Amino acid sequence: MTDHARGTFDVTLTPQATDDDGSGVPLGRLSIDKRFHGPLDATSRGEMLSARTATPGSAGYVAIERVTGTLAGRRGSFVLQHTGVMTRGAPQLTVAVVPDSGTGELAGLSGTMDIIVSPGKHEYDFRYAFADAG
Repeated sequence: MTDHARGTFDVTLTPQATDDDGSGVPLGRLSIDKRFHGPLDATSRGEMLSARTATPGSAGYVAIERVTGTLAGRRGSFVLQHTGVMTRGAPQLTVAVVPDSGTGELAGLSGTMDIIVSPGKHEYDFRYAFADAG
């Protein structure tokens, strides 16, 4: 059985040192701070690495963030892994719970999260399950 949580989040991305070797594909690094609202009531901290090409709309990023708080009344933490690619404006994004990363009452958590960005608003759509669920 899979459960579902949907809500909003606030995010702050803070640029860190950039690696630009002059090849036209600089590597960026950002720290991530989020505050999730709704069924996932949590904060997160993480790191993002990115590469943006000279072709408009083509880029890639990876990120890891530790989420700490409550989900469906269970308290603990878990880690999300992001893998994103944009090919000339067409995005592909996967955000998944790192297996066995759940702690406390969130042990056994698995799932995937969609991120929906609209003007001035960030939302999450989280499909998840617990290994202990019958």
